[in-house]
Amino acid sequence: MIRQQSIDQNIPLKPTAITRVSFAKILFATDFSETSDRALECALSLARTYGSKIFLTHVIPVNHLMDPEPAAASRAEMHLAARAEMDRIESSGRFFGTTYEGIIVEGTLRPRLEELIRKHGIDLVVVGTHGKSPAARMPFVGSNAEEIFRHVGVPVLTVGPRVEREPLHGVELKNILLATEFGIGAERQAAYAFALAQENRSRITLLHVEERNDDADAIVRQLKGLVPSGVDLHCLPLFA
Repeated sequence: MIRQQSIDQNIPLKPTAITRVSFAKILFATDFSETSDRALECALSLARTYGSKIFLTHVIPVNHLMDPEPAAASRAEMHLAARAEMDRIESSGRFFGTTYEGIIVEGTLRPRLEELIRKHGIDLVVVGTHGKSPAARMPFVGSNAEEIFRHVGVPVLTVGPRVEREPLHGVELKNILLATEFGIGAERQAAYAFALAQENRSRITLLHVEERNDDADAIVRQLKGLVPSGVDLHCLPLFA
């Protein structure tokens, strides 16, 4: 069921004020794939738009089932490969107009990212999907990317392999889609989406998908209930 309509001005809005979004510190998680390189362009465009610092991060997976000596040799090889990839990215000239810090750590992906988020006070995580490289041996695809955006405590931007290249000097958000399951955190997610829409004068659409079309009007009412107060007319939402 897909249904769209403009907001009814008589529907009361949630008393959640819109505040400016700040992404002072962006963690970019990379597996050094081509898709990650493309996603880095989005992260850098956001960093230039918001004056952010980029934390260029790679997590080397640890296999605790391997024998100690072969495991140590394998990790040493992965560290060398990761350092070479970091050098490639850092010397590419992409980081003009931004500040950044390169980080290489070992461990399990999500726990290590959560540690870095807390340590550095990260405001946004950016990660590419469907990437894979010999250096990483752990693609950001399927459960790995999903685990990041479902469980970390800050907003996560996932960038797919077919995303067009971003402008070098800044990002422009013309259309924003907020897909929601009405679960825990839905109001906070909506607040971020509408803050971005208001700052960028974007069109925003709220989407909820149900297998059955029993009460479409009730779903639309729930979607309208996520709209914060103080929404200017230039980001008037649609509901689907």
